[in-house]
Amino acid sequence: MKLDILAIGVHPDDVELCCAGTLLREIQSGKKAGIIDLTQGELGTRGTKETRYEEAAEAARIMGVSIRENLKMRDGFFRNDEAHQLQLIKVIRKYRPEIILGNVLEDRHPDHGRAGHLINDACFLSGLAKIETTNDDGTPQEKWRPSYFFQYMQDWYHEPNVLIDITPVIDIKMKAIGAYATQFYTGQTDPNDPEPQTYISTPGFRESILARSRMLGKRIGVQYAEGLLTTKVIGMENLSSVILNET
Repeated sequence: MKLDILAIGVHPDDVELCCAGTLLREIQSGKKAGIIDLTQGELGTRGTKETRYEEAAEAARIMGVSIRENLKMRDGFFRNDEAHQLQLIKVIRKYRPEIILGNVLEDRHPDHGRAGHLINDACFLSGLAKIETTNDDGTPQEKWRPSYFFQYMQDWYHEPNVLIDITPVIDIKMKAIGAYATQFYTGQTDPNDPEPQTYISTPGFRESILARSRMLGKRIGVQYAEGLLTTKVIGMENLSSVILNET
């Protein structure tokens, strides 16, 4: 299956938190989109590997993505090395996306930045014909380099190059985030919850997602937006592709 856009996150829920709105807009416009989780999030304070799989599957259903896979790299201990790069190159060549969304290159959580660099390097190396990889059935894969790798913002704020209007899909995005009931505040607090509260399980964290989206939306004259970063110059067919902010 060839995908138009592939979102990659080091932890299940990274994609939902940071670029679900962008994915939803693409899916609703008829594009095929998929998600790759690099790790199972097994070091997370709350929940288990099993619950993370269940929650990720439900979030994928809500968003309507065409595929979701987990590469089962070691949470906290994967590296941006040849073995991990080849693992990701195989996925990129398998789905041949035009655009990849992935973790930002620098963030509070060291996994995020390390994953961002891994994705960035794999995107480039995937376009080199002399790097040989095979499909699961043993057939050789052809080289493939996505046209763009966009980084999504996570905990730390970075000045975005691109802002995507997600106003029409903000409710679906928040519903997809809410699928991770073990991780995030979903509207009420269970006094019998045996697991410890964390930075991301509080009502304040959920509100911060909406607050950032409102702040970014204001910059382009819409209610909610997501910000993306790229080091590559963006080309357009014509100037009508630009949303002009006249406010």
